[in-house]
Amino acid sequence: MIKRASIIKYFTAAIIMLALFNVSCKHKKKIQKTQTEVVITDTLAGRCKLDFKNSKALSKYVKENEFDFVWVMAKANVETLIDGKEENFDIRVNIRKDSAMLITIQYLLGIQVAKILITRDSVKVRIDVKKQYFKGDFNYINDMLNADLDYDVLQAVLFGNSAEFYEDDDLKLKPVTDRENCHYLLSTERKRRLRKLQSGENDLKKALQILTLNPDNYKIIKNEFSDPATNRSFIANYKNFTQKDSVYAPYHVDIDIVAEKKASVKIDYVRIEKNKPQTLNLNIPKSYDSIQIQKK
Repeated sequence: MIKRASIIKYFTAAIIMLALFNVSCKHKKKIQKTQTEVVITDTLAGRCKLDFKNSKALSKYVKENEFDFVWVMAKANVETLIDGKEENFDIRVNIRKDSAMLITIQYLLGIQVAKILITRDSVKVRIDVKKQYFKGDFNYINDMLNADLDYDVLQAVLFGNSAEFYEDDDLKLKPVTDRENCHYLLSTERKRRLRKLQSGENDLKKALQILTLNPDNYKIIKNEFSDPATNRSFIANYKNFTQKDSVYAPYHVDIDIVAEKKASVKIDYVRIEKNKPQTLNLNIPKSYDSIQIQKK
């Protein structure tokens, strides 16, 4: 018999590792949609003829053409592989943009396993199969993981969007016109302040991120992030961009993570609906026991 409770451990670990990486670039206010650029192939050289775009233009086009919503509800089949342990389950994600998300996890037979409520400053987990719960804030989790947990990044990663971060004087955006592979690339290199738990000192390390963009519509088709300070890396590939019920989004996401644990997450969306208001709350029964996550 499969231990359903292990699904929670693996999926929660994947959720936390996803949010460890600040994987998108800074953008200004949203403006009108841009027209799709036609890619012309140079048949003689076997390379695409793409016009050069500077970082400001590329970041603007990414923001203009991302999947926009106020509310979103999505159902997906998820497969995780963490340290050689594979799990399959269904999830339902309900999000109010920039506010809160409620993730419901079900076993494939329809048995509810757990719910996770994430707001901008808190994480609450209710594990129904074990009648347990966890409540914490991002400060606690960041101290535990020696990392920077970010709601905006998690929200963006789920649907291949960009995420804003605060002004950083060390931020540098570098555009690359990859004519050989017929893509635009937008890379960032900035210093991140990471905690040293043992010494209690601050250390500045450079982190590198590369966005791969489809030149036809400036959708993010690949997100790569590496952090040499912690030897973590993150790669998300977005595929199967489909127009369904007025929603144009990637319906398949492949995520590979190398951190304290190696993990891969495959998300296949079966339904995405937007702008239908929802109720986002998580009640904890009095009979449930509180659990604490120990720092490593």
